[in-house]
Amino acid sequence: MLTFFLVSGGSLWLFSEFFLSLLEKMQTQEILRMLRLPELADLGQFFRSLSATTLVSMGALAAILAYWFTHRPKALKPPCNLLMQSEEVEDSGGARRSVIGDSPELFTHYYDDARTMYEVFHRGLRISGNGPCLGFRNPKQPYQWLSYQEVADRAEFLGSGLLQHNCKPCTDQFIGVFAQNRPEWIIAELACYTYSMVVVPLYDTLGPGAVRYIINTADISTVIVDKPQKAVVLLEHVERKETPGLKLIILMEPFEEALKDRGQECGVVIKSMQDLEDCGQQNHCDPVPPKPSDLSIVCFTSGTTGNPKGAMLTHGNVVADFSGFLKVTEKVIFPRQDDVLISFLPLAHMFERVIQSVVYCHGGRVGFFQGDIRLLSDDMKALHPTIFPVVPRLLNRMYDKIFSQADTPLKRWLLEFAAKRKQAEVRSGIIRNDSIWDELFFHKIQASLGGCVRMIVTGAAPASPTVLGFLRAALGCQVYEGYGQTECTAGCTFTTPGDWTSGHVGAPLPCNHIKLVDVEELNYWTSKGEGEICVRGPNVFKGYLKDPERTKEALDDDGWLHTGDIGKWLPTGTLKIIDRKKHIFKLAQGEYVAPEMIENIYIRSEPVAQVYVHGDSLKAFLVGIVVPDAEVMPSWAQKRGIEGTYAELCTNKELKKAILEDMVRLGQESGLHSFEQVKAIHIHSDMFSVQNGLLTPTLKAKRPELREYFKKQIEELYSTSM
Repeated sequence: MLTFFLVSGGSLWLFSEFFLSLLEKMQTQEILRMLRLPELADLGQFFRSLSATTLVSMGALAAILAYWFTHRPKALKPPCNLLMQSEEVEDSGGARRSVIGDSPELFTHYYDDARTMYEVFHRGLRISGNGPCLGFRNPKQPYQWLSYQEVADRAEFLGSGLLQHNCKPCTDQFIGVFAQNRPEWIIAELACYTYSMVVVPLYDTLGPGAVRYIINTADISTVIVDKPQKAVVLLEHVERKETPGLKLIILMEPFEEALKDRGQECGVVIKSMQDLEDCGQQNHCDPVPPKPSDLSIVCFTSGTTGNPKGAMLTHGNVVADFSGFLKVTEKVIFPRQDDVLISFLPLAHMFERVIQSVVYCHGGRVGFFQGDIRLLSDDMKALHPTIFPVVPRLLNRMYDKIFSQADTPLKRWLLEFAAKRKQAEVRSGIIRNDSIWDELFFHKIQASLGGCVRMIVTGAAPASPTVLGFLRAALGCQVYEGYGQTECTAGCTFTTPGDWTSGHVGAPLPCNHIKLVDVEELNYWTSKGEGEICVRGPNVFKGYLKDPERTKEALDDDGWLHTGDIGKWLPTGTLKIIDRKKHIFKLAQGEYVAPEMIENIYIRSEPVAQVYVHGDSLKAFLVGIVVPDAEVMPSWAQKRGIEGTYAELCTNKELKKAILEDMVRLGQESGLHSFEQVKAIHIHSDMFSVQNGLLTPTLKAKRPELREYFKKQIEELYSTSM
């Protein structure tokens, strides 16, 4: 091989020497004649012989080619080798870390001037030049905006007002916030951070028992609420002597004098948020900013069983988590000052809060939805957001609605054909919304989200690979998937830009390490690259408030958070969620079953909107509760010759059989064993929801409640299927 290169190199050198000597001896005209190139005069003669139409056509073709060459879509350049997105950490027992970053040290912050949530907001204030910050709207009206300085001032006034009402500027002072997403929520949060107090969100839809438990566990004396109805709920607890420590309720909205009198009777002061801001403005106190190690929030996880657990997160935890996200995306889709976020996911959930922190840190805007999820599309058309955080349930609904509108075989074929053409571009790294397929098929879908979305982030539950693949093509924007839980602030893995494959949750964030540990009872072994997912890093929480027993279950002595999820390392260094330790039960014949994994397969059945899979250690098979999609099922049934209203179809035995067969078909295609397939189903017409107590505020199934709610139907399914 070496001889070949030497000979080749020598030959090229001799040829170049010969060519240069030839140039010295020959005139330019002789060279042109020898190479048979036409002279300029010949070219002019040639073009003069062409007709005007031909010349115009050639010019148009040249212009088109030049335009295409300069504007042709270019593939995104990934920040790392996509075939090796993580690497093993030396002497760590198999832990892996991100390959993105300049140092092997775990990432703690991105900006030196933004190490706490207080500093994060004030950085946004500086770089935005006091630009618009928080937006809200009334029905059929444009968005109105509060500037960064207005928000900062109101937060200082509210914080000062709290100090005038017996609150202390320290991390032992917990302030409850019991409200739906709105600007005042953020003002209340920033007020706490400005004076080193701790925010304790109360879920908008938590039951009264959980609210009582949180107030007592966190020793909350002050709660900021949005509506008078919530103040009444809190007063009822005090009147029953269930929350004796509650002394002050602050209302964002107007209320009647009778409410104040009722509070006075049981020793609770009720004031408006405006009154406290006015008080604070008159008695202003200098800010008492927190340190990165100080507690910032106690986020009570809704939980599917038992009392909520209060995850204690520091300022450093939150900053580290979103800094890891910034590091991964910095070279591809970095946040900008003109970014706009639509806020509709619960602010009491860390996923929403981390995404918002990214926007504030870069001087962007956050617009809040009107409070009705049915009007979300209308809000997005008015707001034109660029960043859209979602949960998989909403993505599934979008996917199903798009395909339900392709109601003829020809329309469906055309939609699938266009999607495949766009998906081919996505696989080659090209993400765009200006192709011919966008103009013909996907423009209306993109317009329904405001027409400006450049990044979608999904998390909080597993996303369907089919749905993600289609929406990456149809929406023409970068769609990222993250995985994590409240205990690691929000995320611990994230899609690497440029890796638009589905079926995994990305590589570890640069702020944490991830390792797998054996789960002997489920036969998962790290020697096979499978096991329970454990996380360690500056984004991992400090424990559960006043609950050392459950803290010890979650955090081991070496600081590893045991998530309860089962993962598998893929050859590319990405992580795939394959199972869960919790919600696993054993059937009568001894087989272990993971119902959530089965539900994620069945949910892809076209007429199915929701499904709950139930099993019992005394029974030999599974049964299911199915809620049909009210928009899709009638046309799906009609294709099978079954007519009727939605209510009539829900009781149609023939249709129930067809739905069960479709679910079983999907199960077989996905490799489910026979014992993992449901043998009978009950059709339920009403959606599981937060309001009826069957979903958590983060839209996860509350399995004990579902089991109890459908106890009679489950018993009937077993008795008739034996």
